[in-house]
Amino acid sequence: MANSVLNIIKIGGNIIDDERQLDSFLEKFSALSGKKILVHGGGKIATRLASELGIEAQMVEGRRVTNEEMLRIVTMVYAGLTNKTIVAKLQNLKCDAVGLTGADGDVIKAIKRPVKDIDYGFVGDLLHDSVNTLAIKKFLEAGFVPVFSAITHNGLGQLLNTNADTIASSLAVSLASLYETSLVYCFEKNGVLRDVTDENSVIPTIKSEEFEHLKESGVVNDGMIPKLQNAFNAINKGVQEVYIGNANNLHLFQQGQFGTCLTLK
Repeated sequence: MANSVLNIIKIGGNIIDDERQLDSFLEKFSALSGKKILVHGGGKIATRLASELGIEAQMVEGRRVTNEEMLRIVTMVYAGLTNKTIVAKLQNLKCDAVGLTGADGDVIKAIKRPVKDIDYGFVGDLLHDSVNTLAIKKFLEAGFVPVFSAITHNGLGQLLNTNADTIASSLAVSLASLYETSLVYCFEKNGVLRDVTDENSVIPTIKSEEFEHLKESGVVNDGMIPKLQNAFNAINKGVQEVYIGNANNLHLFQQGQFGTCLTLK
């Protein structure tokens, strides 16, 4: 049975790329009470560094192709510069953070994505047993706040680049057996909007059966559909609730006023 509450917060590159936004977000994150985990994406620094080094960044349907040269860069940036900058800023806020890749403590093991129509290179996919829940529990119970970059490993000495949304969801599903786990996706919108042109038209709650109706009626479309599908997949596997909202409003989360809450029923 779950013995306490755990909040897993995912932030994207749009926050990481803006130092003022990042500082403001981390203040709000550090103020959250209870056990928590932060998962961060990559931002534009890796693409910029690759360009400066004459390495062309390849994207297919919004996903990064990671060849050997690009893997070195994303590891340096995601697991190094970005992760340690976030950890240092959190320490300054008296939040005792520890920066992790999947290789540290063998906490997340991935498999190299099989080559089908496209060879994504050194991209890691997660399996149902990828997350080492007991290792992560040791960090949480010792009072640390794990900060995960989007780098995993295959257990055979090979690092892999893994989607940060997927890491956050897999962590939430795995840790739901130990804690009452909520997953929070922070992005630039105030939540799931009934009218995409109106930031104030946030749908406060979406239940599983309502999601299908919102899809059919076209209220939810395009890029929001996979986000919500991932969210409901996590809920169906034991995660208490998934929230989607604006990173600038994270201080409203524990007041029950943050973005859109997705629940089973």
